[in-house]
Amino acid sequence: MLTALARTATRRPLTVMLLWGLFLLLGFGLGTGVFARLSDNVPEVPGTESESAARYLDELDPAGSSITGVVAGTPVADAGLRAEVERAVADVRKVAGVAAVPDPYATPGMIAEDGHALIVPVTLEGGLDDDAEERTLDAAAERIREIDAPDVHVSGGPLLGLQMGERAAQDVKNAELISLPVVLALLLVVFGGLRSALLPLVVAVSGIAGAFLALFLFSEVTDISVYAIQVTTMLGLGLAVDYALLMLVRFREERRTTEDVVEAVHRTVAAAGRTVLFSGLTVAVSLTGLLVFPSVFLRSMGLAVAAVVVIDMLAALTLLPALLAQFGGRIPPAKSPGNGEEEGRFFARVARFAARRKVAVLAVVVPVLLVLALPVAGMSIVVGDARQLPADSEARQLQDTVAAHFPPGTGVSPVVVVAKPGTDAATADRIRALAPGATTREVPGGGVVIEIRPPGEADGAEATALVERVREMRGDAPVEVTGTAARLVDFRQMLAERAPWAALTVLAGIVLLLFAFTGSVLLPLRTVVTTLLSLAAALGVVVWVFQDGHLAGLLGAEGLGALSLTAPPLIVAIAFGLAMDYELFILARMREARLRSGDDREAVVTGLSRSGRVVTCAALLLAVVFAAFMTGGFSPILQIGLGLTLAVLIDATVVRMLLVPATMALLGRHAWWAPAPLRRVHDRFGLREEQTELPREKVPSGV
Repeated sequence: MLTALARTATRRPLTVMLLWGLFLLLGFGLGTGVFARLSDNVPEVPGTESESAARYLDELDPAGSSITGVVAGTPVADAGLRAEVERAVADVRKVAGVAAVPDPYATPGMIAEDGHALIVPVTLEGGLDDDAEERTLDAAAERIREIDAPDVHVSGGPLLGLQMGERAAQDVKNAELISLPVVLALLLVVFGGLRSALLPLVVAVSGIAGAFLALFLFSEVTDISVYAIQVTTMLGLGLAVDYALLMLVRFREERRTTEDVVEAVHRTVAAAGRTVLFSGLTVAVSLTGLLVFPSVFLRSMGLAVAAVVVIDMLAALTLLPALLAQFGGRIPPAKSPGNGEEEGRFFARVARFAARRKVAVLAVVVPVLLVLALPVAGMSIVVGDARQLPADSEARQLQDTVAAHFPPGTGVSPVVVVAKPGTDAATADRIRALAPGATTREVPGGGVVIEIRPPGEADGAEATALVERVREMRGDAPVEVTGTAARLVDFRQMLAERAPWAALTVLAGIVLLLFAFTGSVLLPLRTVVTTLLSLAAALGVVVWVFQDGHLAGLLGAEGLGALSLTAPPLIVAIAFGLAMDYELFILARMREARLRSGDDREAVVTGLSRSGRVVTCAALLLAVVFAAFMTGGFSPILQIGLGLTLAVLIDATVVRMLLVPATMALLGRHAWWAPAPLRRVHDRFGLREEQTELPREKVPSGV
């Protein structure tokens, strides 16, 4: 298959480049339409009690969405301001699609006790289609913003999702403007030439276009989270550069032994292309664990990111060979071993040290990683609110203004208890008595809805405890609980129930792929253990920073007491796949050296010396991409970005330079062992690269 791809790309390079050019136009044209379709409705899980109760209410008592305006910064009792607010309220009531706008001056609780702020809630009609709702939102929000006051902000409800989508689009644009020049500069340092440095960026742009297009297509059939844009784009950009870097390094090595550019391309695809293929498959398999969860958010993220990985892989295996066939003759070969192996010698020395001192290395590195991982034991997740947004965002400014002028809990989403027909009055009374200020309303069919506003945040400890208390005391009564806190409780339960199955699915897939790649049973198990160590350490630091608040200010964030529920599953799934990415880079070189020399110990040293620089450079480039996306200030993306950056850097340095040679030395020749039946299966069906005919004295020790 790889040979066929290489021959097609080199035989018709212009056709391949034209097809990818059309793909780019489609991605940056049609694909960018996804920015208008993003949703912030992350915690819904089909089949849970909270989702069932919400659907029950929508069917019997459909209510429209609502948004909130806040006017502050001046005495609201001023006659001029009052007249202006009342005119704005009257105008908003006339907007098509608006159901109700209470008079803030006549409604209790709408004016702050200090007299310097007021709230204008706007309720939309139920049953509006997306276009009509967006027109209504725009018209109502724009009219409220016309009120002449120092601080006027409008957000909440579906408007919050639109604002987050706009912020995501701007953050992606800024991240690309930052990361692409920095990546180009680093590639210039790595390759020492503009032509070589530009080719990975061409593949990277294809990855970005693929991210947009994949998300747009998925948005036709499912909701796409606002977080998906940044996550898929950062991963698409980073992996594209990684794969192109690996292929280019190998191409320059092959050019050292042949002047035939096409032949060098074929050898590159046959050898490095196999690593890219398996790398893409392992990252995609790592993300299939997200498909085990019933959450629409996690499933859509898993599918979208896996699609982007596959697009990057295809670009590296088709577009890059076509570009090399067309322009590769102008790319200089790698330096000969006698002149350019200094980096290889450094990694070889580190590998030999770790192999000789294997017990000492393990005794030091493993405890350090475990200490970094300790905060994971106290990790907590929440749905989150506008505090996760940057301070200059309108939604965050609205929340900060309300918090500054109104009592705690103002505007907090209530715990909604649905007492269906058949619920006895005593049970309903006990539920109402759980918190002061509970309100009751009837719904068609004889049911009753009890809304209880928790004393803290909508998804805080008090709110979730209230949900669990109601569910404990209802007995056999037909009572269901929904709302933000109930969705969080159900989401946590879903994670706890499905996480073991997700882990089993991923680990089984990874072990099978690594066995097909190496022919070993022990290497996949060793790889999984060392990868989990680095992953736990990275996640522990994320908890320490964003949950506990240590050093969060350096990243423009703050400790929120919990992580966003989007961050941990995505960090685990993506970082695990990226770790497999670098593991395959190294194992490919080790296996190649072992097949040539037959010396297991020296194969480890040679493999690390020949892959060390490319893995380190790839990790650095990926870290630059992730760091660029952290400049937006959106807390969930900061958490994901930091987690992935740390996971990549820890894995490419501590794990690959120390733990890998130490554990390989500990296993010795048994590292490549497999039972005889499995060995025969691998000999017959296992995939292997076509061997390039490099003379032994010219096998490079560096890149």
